[in-house]
Amino acid sequence: MKKVILAHPYSAEAVERLRRDFELVLADQEGGLPACCRRHADAEALISFLSDPVGRDLVASLPRLKVIANFAVGYNNVDVAAALERRVLVTHTPDVLTQATADLAMALILAASRRVVEGDALVRAGDFHGWQAGLLLGKELNGSVLGIVGMGRIGLAVAQRARAFGMKVVFYSRGPKPQVERKFGFARVTFLELIRSADVVSLHLPYSPGVHHLFSHDVFALMKRDAVFVNTARGPLMDEAALADVLARNELFAAGLDVYEEEPKVNDRLRKLQNVVLLPHLGSATGATRRRMAMMTVEAVRQALAGRKPKHLIPEWKERLKKK
Repeated sequence: MKKVILAHPYSAEAVERLRRDFELVLADQEGGLPACCRRHADAEALISFLSDPVGRDLVASLPRLKVIANFAVGYNNVDVAAALERRVLVTHTPDVLTQATADLAMALILAASRRVVEGDALVRAGDFHGWQAGLLLGKELNGSVLGIVGMGRIGLAVAQRARAFGMKVVFYSRGPKPQVERKFGFARVTFLELIRSADVVSLHLPYSPGVHHLFSHDVFALMKRDAVFVNTARGPLMDEAALADVLARNELFAAGLDVYEEEPKVNDRLRKLQNVVLLPHLGSATGATRRRMAMMTVEAVRQALAGRKPKHLIPEWKERLKKK
């Protein structure tokens, strides 16, 4: 049977399917992923998680590797250049987590705007002594402007949710979105216009080196002093130290984060601030979504090891195949 390495446990149904068709090796039971790959160099498939660096050395340690099925939409943990050189297919799990991530982005917008975490902490500490006119005053969403940076599937899903809260939506995207503008009435604006006008900024861009630290100290300085910043996309899109600076000086009202520059490490200053809501990368964390993601990786492995083209190849592989 062909050998498949699974970086960490996930959906029991997916594990059962893998064991039915392949010799499955669990890296967590083999001393971690690098050690497992060295010990099982004959593996032909690797199912990796976003938290697993799949670098050039690890790819080289698996000479028979045919596919890396990344259990995430993002794949910046994978050395794509090394995989392309070796002709190792790389897949991911797009589309399936759109609604779950949009729900979480909206939850962060609400929690940061209405100071939900601060209120919860106050009650648990026994410091709630009755209704007060000035207690934990937050921001009202109705009538405010939501700026979506990156109007892809998730950005659009967040925009639709925000409209139900009476928010006006503007968006920035690198290319025109005439259908979005016509069908939903959301206005495309420049990045600078969005940053200066939005009461809430929600980030939904994929990561690439060209947008590293897109949200820098200079960009945060241009935002409204009572604005809310939310990131459910990728940590390196923002400068965490710069964000901590503006929050500590109350130059932003609040922030809500689900991703970080150096996960699982989080800037110590951010962890000490009350005006930021911090979540442990829960964007896709619903039972149904994670099961669907797991089954997508199973299908990718089955297709690749049967000599077929997997359905959810990353864009770089799609481009290579177009050129053939």
